[in-house]
Amino acid sequence: MTNVKVRDLMTAKVTTLGRNDSVDLADEMLATGRIRHLPIVEEGAVVGIVSQRDLFRSGLAAAAGIGSNTRRKLLQGLLVKEIMNEPVITVDPDATVQDAARLMVENKIGCLPVVSEGRLQGLLTETDVLRYVADGQARSRDAAAARPAVTH
Repeated sequence: MTNVKVRDLMTAKVTTLGRNDSVDLADEMLATGRIRHLPIVEEGAVVGIVSQRDLFRSGLAAAAGIGSNTRRKLLQGLLVKEIMNEPVITVDPDATVQDAARLMVENKIGCLPVVSEGRLQGLLTETDVLRYVADGQARSRDAAAARPAVTH
């Protein structure tokens, strides 16, 4: 894992929002896009990030028994900048996956926007890292099984 770079595992096509978009739009994108993190971008620079967890926190009214229409109206009244996390911890595309994983663990975060020269290049998630580790373990087992047994 030490030689693999973030650029090798990151998702390059990233869905983003602006800080003045509605939380309702973020909620829709996360629900329908099968994604869990939305970088908030202003003039190409990452200024915040919104996760499913942030939306759960902002949607506490749903837990209080408010119906889905009322919840949607509540979320429409909120702007992304009111719930986004900032400042954002980012990683360079040439960083090692091991360094990126360490950043995620130390900061208890599930993704890292990949930034080069101040511009968003992609997104590395804990799922990307786990998939890489799982695939590597499977390849190692397959290679070991294919090797002839050594007998003395």
